[in-house]
Amino acid sequence: MSFVVMGLDPQPFVPLYGLSDAALAAHGARRYVADVCPGFPDRIEVRDAQPGESLILINFEHQPAETPYRSRHAIFVREGAQTACRMIDAIPEPLAVRPISLRAFDAAHEMVDADLVDGRDLVPLIEKMLANPGIAYLHAHYAKRGCYAARIERF
Repeated sequence: MSFVVMGLDPQPFVPLYGLSDAALAAHGARRYVADVCPGFPDRIEVRDAQPGESLILINFEHQPAETPYRSRHAIFVREGAQTACRMIDAIPEPLAVRPISLRAFDAAHEMVDADLVDGRDLVPLIEKMLANPGIAYLHAHYAKRGCYAARIERF
């Protein structure tokens, strides 16, 4: 089964790029500079920032549906990222090197399945979950901190 891993649309974050630390704080955000790799996974390009690259840590509503599963959490976006990841039948490196919590949602945005997996073993779990016609899409979360990582859909 073909699938696509998608990063976030950069447009909501572009107005934050280049803001002062005080202006970022007014948005509930703060700037970080990556000092190790891996360690700062960007949610737009779905790649780990390289040492010296600047990121914005911000609270983001990744599950906005009006259900009990509505959710938001802290995410990093690389300052200057302009193109969302769109990877077909492949796993971006940040997902492959970390434990992942994979959460399956139906068309009504209700969670119908979930599992934990080592990122190296993510493809078979994606294929298994997407084989269920009742599942509309998947959310991958970095299991250690619980942060939203990427959306996965059938392709």
